Amino acid sequence: MAAKLSQPMKWVVLAAITGVCVIGILTIGPTHEVVAQDRSPIVTVPTADAEMNAAIERGRATLSTFWSSYGSPKPSEAGHALKVRFSTRKGGEHIWVGDVKKQPDGTFSGLLANEPRDLAGKRAGDKVAFGEADISDWMFTRNGKIVGGETIKPTLKSLPKADADAIRARMEQP
Repeated sequence: MAAKLSQPMKWVVLAAITGVCVIGILTIGPTHEVVAQDRSPIVTVPTADAEMNAAIERGRATLSTFWSSYGSPKPSEAGHALKVRFSTRKGGEHIWVGDVKKQPDGTFSGLLANEPRDLAGKRAGDKVAFGEADISDWMFTRNGKIVGGETIKPTLKSLPKADADAIRARMEQP
């Protein structure tokens, strides 16, 4: 049975949900494509997509912003989550993970914030372990706005305009 999600985890999930869209799961499948799962049609992004790869690079390059807030969050900051790549039989799957904890050995653990598509025996809410090299993105909310979430941005062009605009409105602008 999956563990109940804490209120901060619910905010992480809500930050990624606007209308019927849940942006977050990226799957690298056997066709070498990255797929974003939502409750409407799947958004497919090729593995070699320069925009998505640049978003992952930006997410990894700005990880210090996440760790700074994670270590000493301001009262207006909550819902810290990391997007993590897990190896699967089809290649890999990128999934948001909340309730992140640093382990004494330098690895991390957390709870899956999304329903995995290809992680055998894993469901949303299950505990997982990962290393820093597996992190592909990060986000948290500040004053109700999404901070980070670089890999969400390239998927917006594939959503209905109203859904994409609603998500953009929830994202903090630099």
